[in-house]
Amino acid sequence: MGMHASEIEKLIREAFPDADITMTDLAGDNDHWSAMVVSSAFKGKNRVQQHQMVYAALKGKMGGELHALQLQTAAKD
Repeated sequence: MGMHASEIEKLIREAFPDADITMTDLAGDNDHWSAMVVSSAFKGKNRVQQHQMVYAALKGKMGGELHALQLQTAAKD
């Protein structure tokens, strides 16, 4: 099953149009991803809040179509 990087990026970009997104397939199976998301929307938010915002952008696909996502976030300067 799994999700392609472009699908994950599309969902994240819908929520954070200014985001710089770097996707890495950790296992070569479209099921285990690492994502680095940098957006001005994260300014003033702590790391947990930033991650919650990204998970919300994934619209319930985390744990289903998307099995694992190693997430790093940062606010744009």
